[in-house]
Amino acid sequence: MSRKSWIEETFFRRECVKFIPSSRDLHRCIPVCQVCQNLIRCCCGRLMGEHSWEESSPPISLCPGPGQDVAEDWSIELHTKASPTNAYGIIDFEDTATRVCRAKYVRVAVDSKAEALLQLMLREWQMERPKLLLTIQGGSENFTLPPKVKQAFSKGLITAALSTGAWILTDGINTGVSKYVGEAVKIFGGHDLRKRNTVGITPWGVIDNNMELIGRDVFRPYQPLGNPLSKRVCLNGFHSHFLLVDDGTLGKHGCQQGFRKKLEKHIQLQKIHPRLNQGVPVVCVVVEGGPAIVSTVLDYVSNVPPVPVLVFEGSGRAADLLAFLHKQTAADRELDADIKDDFLIRIGDAFGVDRVEASHLYSLFQQCMDHRQSITIFDSESEDQTAPDAAILTATLKGTKASPAEQLSMALAWDRADIAQKDVLVYGQHWQVGSLEQAMLDALVMDRVGFVKLLIDNGMTMCRFLTVDRLEELYNTHQGQADRFLHHLVEDAKQTSLPIGYRLSLIDIGLVIEYLIGGAYRSTYTRKHFRAAYSRLQDKQGRWNSSASLSKQRRGLIPSSSRGRSLQDLQFFRTAQPYKCKEQDVSPGSSGEITLSPGLDDAPLLVPFNFNDLFVWAVLQQRQQMALFLWQHGEEALARATVACKLYRSMAFEARQSSFDDNIAERFKAYSLEFGQLAVDVLDCAFRQNEQMAMKLLTSEMEAWSHFTCLQMAVSSCHRPFVSHSCTQTLLTDLWTGPLNMTKSLFLKIILSLLLPPSILLLEFKSKAEMCHVPQSHEAMLFGLDSVKSAPAHEGTDRTGSQDAERGQGKCLGPVSETVSSMTMQCLSWITRIYEFYTAPVVKFWFHTMFYLAFLMLFSYVILVKMEDRPSVQEWLVIAYILSTAVEKTREVLMSEPRKLRHKLKIWFSEYWNLSDFIAILLFLAGLAMRWHVDPYRTAGRIAYCLDIIFWFIRVTDLLAVNQHAGPYLTMITKMTTNMFFIVVMMAIVLLSFGVSRKAILSPDEEPSWSLARDVVFQPYWMIYGEVYESEIDRCLYVLPVYHHGQHSHCLF
Repeated sequence: MSRKSWIEETFFRRECVKFIPSSRDLHRCIPVCQVCQNLIRCCCGRLMGEHSWEESSPPISLCPGPGQDVAEDWSIELHTKASPTNAYGIIDFEDTATRVCRAKYVRVAVDSKAEALLQLMLREWQMERPKLLLTIQGGSENFTLPPKVKQAFSKGLITAALSTGAWILTDGINTGVSKYVGEAVKIFGGHDLRKRNTVGITPWGVIDNNMELIGRDVFRPYQPLGNPLSKRVCLNGFHSHFLLVDDGTLGKHGCQQGFRKKLEKHIQLQKIHPRLNQGVPVVCVVVEGGPAIVSTVLDYVSNVPPVPVLVFEGSGRAADLLAFLHKQTAADRELDADIKDDFLIRIGDAFGVDRVEASHLYSLFQQCMDHRQSITIFDSESEDQTAPDAAILTATLKGTKASPAEQLSMALAWDRADIAQKDVLVYGQHWQVGSLEQAMLDALVMDRVGFVKLLIDNGMTMCRFLTVDRLEELYNTHQGQADRFLHHLVEDAKQTSLPIGYRLSLIDIGLVIEYLIGGAYRSTYTRKHFRAAYSRLQDKQGRWNSSASLSKQRRGLIPSSSRGRSLQDLQFFRTAQPYKCKEQDVSPGSSGEITLSPGLDDAPLLVPFNFNDLFVWAVLQQRQQMALFLWQHGEEALARATVACKLYRSMAFEARQSSFDDNIAERFKAYSLEFGQLAVDVLDCAFRQNEQMAMKLLTSEMEAWSHFTCLQMAVSSCHRPFVSHSCTQTLLTDLWTGPLNMTKSLFLKIILSLLLPPSILLLEFKSKAEMCHVPQSHEAMLFGLDSVKSAPAHEGTDRTGSQDAERGQGKCLGPVSETVSSMTMQCLSWITRIYEFYTAPVVKFWFHTMFYLAFLMLFSYVILVKMEDRPSVQEWLVIAYILSTAVEKTREVLMSEPRKLRHKLKIWFSEYWNLSDFIAILLFLAGLAMRWHVDPYRTAGRIAYCLDIIFWFIRVTDLLAVNQHAGPYLTMITKMTTNMFFIVVMMAIVLLSFGVSRKAILSPDEEPSWSLARDVVFQPYWMIYGEVYESEIDRCLYVLPVYHHGQHSHCLF
């Protein structure tokens, strides 16, 4: 059904169809005289000529006949008819020159259903669901507000509406309190508020020039100028929507009040948020007002549940009287007689009524004070008064008589942590078991960062809150695009398609994390012991649910609150092993085994790395502000920043490779840069405070992140600012040079020391203090040289001498022991220097380079000379070198972090040089196998040798990459070669198009052969470089006689 047909079938207008004179005077004129038609009005407010007589004829006489009553009472049900609405569309207010103000409107009958009205506002008008309903009541005539009251009302109203996503309901007219609401929207409101939140409920019959709005789905210009002589009113141009209530009357106010209350009650029944069971709160704001406002306030506060009322003191009339009586009757105090008389006089002066009517209004005031706890007075002159927006929200919380949990839910839906901190989370408040945990879960799902911070500051412990059930619920929260992207990542990680409604598990999330970080990273959720514990949890939970439900069915005691809490109290525990080099599988029954407890009486077990888990969840769910907040809590801030940088960078790559919007990839890139900058800032701060500890921070293994280091994670994410930082560069230099002091011409000294080993003792080495930040290898710790290096010979001698003097030992034994000790320490010092020299990475590099160059020379000699039947000594050396390289590569694969061989090979082959080495080794072994046979296999083996040396020569470029001068050029050439791929493809297309047509024209009689593929591209390729094969061009095809200077010759054409 179209929008137009739905509105016309759902909403109606009312028209008076029977003329009932509003005057009781008898008319003596002739029937249907012109004067009566023009001057006598019906009870609906229209003249006789303005009525529609489609179903009944006009009255012949206005005078009652014999035996007839003078007049009957006019009613909407009996004297009006309903017909489809004929006025809806968009109003364009033309007098607001400073901005474009347009509003949607519809003419509806006074008895329209509230469900249909709400459907119109939410679906057709696309209004956001309200989290608070601000209904504005007050004077309908123009009045003057004091500047302070006006400022407080305007700013407080709009601030409360903007911060909570509230709807504002007014009369929608351009006079009275509705005009002040429009001015507040104009001054303090934004575009979204005008388009979505401010709704005017106005009687159709009192609108000036309402006939101009008639039309179906139309765009109508409207000038709210107003006629001073007219009793009608104009619409306010700063409202976003209008419900024009039609009861069949003309020029009569009041029909909208019942309609408005009916709509308010229905909105109050709606949920404030899909996750919360709390209804939409309603608060009435009273500004000025006449006698009818007193009855309206009484209706609001006497409802069940009551609707809180906020009264702006100082605005005039009814508001001031309510504020005065509220203060005078504080603490259940009755009014004195003189104060009561004075109050009655005030009522008469304010409303212009007599003593009797004033007494009746006083009784209404008194009834309002019986519900004084639902009435809040805002005094803009008071210095102790809170902000007006906070006063509105506080009045909403306190006036509804809601429980603390319900008040916290309302504040959570509004995202007003300040209100919750001030009025809800107060000292001495009683909370039900689990209410704060549920509030934390709702805050995380709704992305309320302020509330998460507030709950943590008030003692919420994450280790007790975060369970497997809650963590999986967070990952399975439907968040539109973020949820679809996460499912896409799961599909890529699992290499399969997910069914509709698939529920993600923590194991799926672990696969995604490993897929995004790559390399040898292993998530906690995918490790063997975690999978086993998770499987046991599922089995025990299934048995526990079935047995519990069976027993409760037998007793008839199945509570609704127990549904959906399958794993709420079941948590994980992981034994910390900070000194373990590599995490091993934990055998069942050991002390480190992860156990799960499905019983409610068992001690809850904790999820490992709770803040890290939430942090990764925020990153994968694209909640940047939540991720930034969680990054500030817990340990390993630098590690988490680098992890987030890597995750976001990988997510940006996946978004670019998939069919998602380009803006998503750009957003991920921005998030990655933000966390990357945070990592650099933390590193810079740590480096300025303590250089040694900062460098230790880079190389310390993070148990929570698969024993990766911050430096590994930064390099994996290509975080160049992090790697180029002074701290990182200093550490890399120390790691590269090892214990050797970095001086000029270091590489010459290293080469000289390699050629002449005794010169090692002449090199300068670093002290233990200078090397404390460099991670020591396991072999060095086993060798026991670190303690020897820390005890120089002279210190040991001095210490020995002093001990001998204290003990009174003989002088003859002292020199002997000192000599032996000094010789032993000196010998150990030499051994330490030699060991440290040969284990330094830079020495290993030059040692490897020298041997590699020697290997290339030998290999070149082998393939350049004649190959004998048996390998020569040089060839045996080459064979030994390549076989040892193959053994080393095999060891690298087997000793890598992943447990499965398939994953080991996948990670190892992801490196280009590993793939090149693999091909080179296989090609050499193939040539070696063939060279043992006779020709032609031996020749094929020699050719394999010749091709294989190409790979080994190309491997030299990897050695040159270490050089600070040659390295950048190699990087540049590599990138240029990669970027030229598509240029080569385009050149190949042109080459093939020319080569195929050329070959087909020149050789039309070719037989099928594989040589055709070569001939198509061979000569055209060389033509690119200017070779035109002039000798093959046929000059003459026909022999013709030619006479030149009297001589006869022949020419071929």
